[in-house]
Amino acid sequence: MPNRAFDLRATDFEFRARFWIIGGCFWLGFTLYATRDMNFALAVARWLAGAGSAHVSTYSRAILGCGTALAATAALIRSWAGAYLHSSVVYDVKLHSDRLTADGPYRYVRNPLYLGTVLLALGLGTMACRLGFAVIVAGIPVIVYRLILREEACLLASQGESYREYFRAVPRLIPALHPRVPVGEARPDWVDGFTGEAFMWDMALGMAAFTLTLRQAYWYVIAGAGFAAYAVQAVMRRVR
Repeated sequence: MPNRAFDLRATDFEFRARFWIIGGCFWLGFTLYATRDMNFALAVARWLAGAGSAHVSTYSRAILGCGTALAATAALIRSWAGAYLHSSVVYDVKLHSDRLTADGPYRYVRNPLYLGTVLLALGLGTMACRLGFAVIVAGIPVIVYRLILREEACLLASQGESYREYFRAVPRLIPALHPRVPVGEARPDWVDGFTGEAFMWDMALGMAAFTLTLRQAYWYVIAGAGFAAYAVQAVMRRVR
């Protein structure tokens, strides 16, 4: 057994509260605007075009547009993964290691859901201030990595050699260009996949609204609606 002093795996509490811990990292990153630090996209635009250039606004919107594309890609990847792994499992506070999903995006990468979370951090981070961007882009991968280590340990313990073979064949977080395992018999539930990730699509929509208008009010309203929708979905999952 590994020495717990050097064990990087997430604790039971961290896994149960993973949504709120990840959300808290985003919240901290955006509250750092209180330091009056400059918006990350604007800072990069000023560096690329020159502080007094007339192209700063265009460059800034282009950077935010790239961030929006990353956020939409994150939502798409997570929806694809959720279609093969039911949303009741994706968002459950319990760790499910009784079966192995190796179809759909899981043929290319072992953790497509966490990959989507990291891409969302890169996308939304462009809206934060420079210090906030650093907190989000550095903090989210650390949180995700600890969660992945915990899940891998449980799957190795429960699935044995079948997971070891999958572990050796499929990359952890950087997708392979070609599928690493044969196609299985699982059938995706696209309705559940996309509705289960409504929160992620809401984040992408909010960022798109901010990119087009540069008005933070739209972002806060849409993001707030996303959190409210997630809370409603969480209650419905508990009832079911």
